[in-house]
Amino acid sequence: MTSTQSSPAHAGLVREYPAGSLAYPHRDLLGIGQMERHEILFLLDEAEQWVDLNRQKTKHSDALAGLTIINAFFEASTRTLLSFEIAGKRLGADVVNMHAATSSVKKGETLIDTAITLNAMRADAIVIRHGSSGAVELIADKVDCPVLNAGDGQHEHPTQALLDALALRHALRERGHSADDFTGLTVTICGDILHSRVARSNILCLTALGATVRLCAPPALMPAQVDAMGAQPFSDFDAALEGADVVMMLRLQTERMEGQFIPSAREYHHLFGLTKERLARAAPDALVMHPGPMNRGVEIDSEVADMIGRSIITRQVEMGVAIRMSALDVLTRKTRQVEGWA
Repeated sequence: MTSTQSSPAHAGLVREYPAGSLAYPHRDLLGIGQMERHEILFLLDEAEQWVDLNRQKTKHSDALAGLTIINAFFEASTRTLLSFEIAGKRLGADVVNMHAATSSVKKGETLIDTAITLNAMRADAIVIRHGSSGAVELIADKVDCPVLNAGDGQHEHPTQALLDALALRHALRERGHSADDFTGLTVTICGDILHSRVARSNILCLTALGATVRLCAPPALMPAQVDAMGAQPFSDFDAALEGADVVMMLRLQTERMEGQFIPSAREYHHLFGLTKERLARAAPDALVMHPGPMNRGVEIDSEVADMIGRSIITRQVEMGVAIRMSALDVLTRKTRQVEGWA
């Protein structure tokens, strides 16, 4: 890799990248699957400046002043939408939220027509969440500006995986880990793997950064051939937890389920719920993660979710704003004619 551009990572470390737009050559951010390892690290490193800004009393930049960001959410969301809205506003952009419940989509407009309408408004970037896999890419093909995938069906949720990686990196750094990748780390992801775009993006991101990923779920909620993605499937949660450095729990996505996937929430908690006693099977200082929203008492007990020094769930939320600021910044650099990106 020819290195002619540098980017600050942390604590004086300067990592070198290909020049300008070659550091992240994509117009859009549609999925982790389209990204190289150094591109993932570039977005993580670029987010560090926004982590610092967000911890200051004055949390504002004029980097995107004069630009318009449209958050087009065709699927209900609170956390992700709020995170993208805060990210855009802290960068100085004009942010407009479009909710499908009050849009023309509910009146029968096709997705392509909606894309054409959004494009005619000359937005500088569009953030899209949609309930159908592939819908975001379809819209991206019809518009002239960068598109960010905020979750599409059971496909991907790339900024969630990036924020999880950033939160994990910060937590490990506080424990004295100097490496920015996750080589040698074992991460157990447990829950509704079948319906989880978060799981898919995290598998791709974590394995790209060197981690060993274990997946655990009831047989009905474990997709076929996950080993082809580089993950190790388990149906026994206790076995999946043995020696794990990180445990990431996923909620049951009942809104995506058609049919009986589990006997009951109580039975699910008995077999796959993360309790303090069960967490003891993992590494002594294992970190606990959850992308939210949590079903306390189903996939995770409150005493684990709130465990000081072990749970980094609130840190994930914090890093979400910084990662989305990083993505919006990088994807609009061509529009803003940043040197090397025009």
